[in-house]
Amino acid sequence: MPAKNHLSKEQKERLLKTLKEHENPYVREKLLILLLINDGKTYQGISNFLNIASPTVAYWAVHGDPDNLGSVLDGRREGNFRKVTKEYEDLLLEVIEKEPLEYGYEFGRWTAARLATYLEKITGIKLSGSQVGRILERKKYVYLWAKYSLEDKQNPETRKAFKEKLSEYLRITNVAPERLQVWFWDESGFSLRVIRRKNWGKKGTRKQITGQRRRGRVNIMGGLVITIRRE
Repeated sequence: MPAKNHLSKEQKERLLKTLKEHENPYVREKLLILLLINDGKTYQGISNFLNIASPTVAYWAVHGDPDNLGSVLDGRREGNFRKVTKEYEDLLLEVIEKEPLEYGYEFGRWTAARLATYLEKITGIKLSGSQVGRILERKKYVYLWAKYSLEDKQNPETRKAFKEKLSEYLRITNVAPERLQVWFWDESGFSLRVIRRKNWGKKGTRKQITGQRRRGRVNIMGGLVITIRRE
């Protein structure tokens, strides 16, 4: 294991600069391993901190050359991408923008592993879910929480008319609360089917998914009455 503070000032500055600027998270991870070793951290400590295998830390501690940043590019990983064609990547980006239901699947959302399985059937190219995930990351996709949207259930004209009517009701409640009470009701529920809200989407955007459930669901409702205090 390299000694603490074994890096020169120039080597450390170069690693830090590349760590901040490089787009590939796997390259940044290896650079961080070299910097943490220079700080005197143990292999196991780095393994726990980065949540990676200890042998991986040991490998890059030996094979990562601070004077040759090309050494942190894993040739074995590059080999996995050589069998990926442009047609495969184009199909991947097409499939990820559509719902699994359109391809006859029961599950609600694409995971990297599910994408790998589907594309293997179509293209014959077998990749792991992590490899598919790395391709998507290179294409500026991230796996994050989607937002529920009920826009497909809304009618703009009906919504506008409701808002006007509600404003009038609230006016009456304020003037003569003995004549009218305004209650608000809401519903929540527990689906009998797991709905995966995490989804792949372009960086800087967040997908919207419908709140519809095609399977059973247990609902609860609650109400709140508007009470306007009059001085």
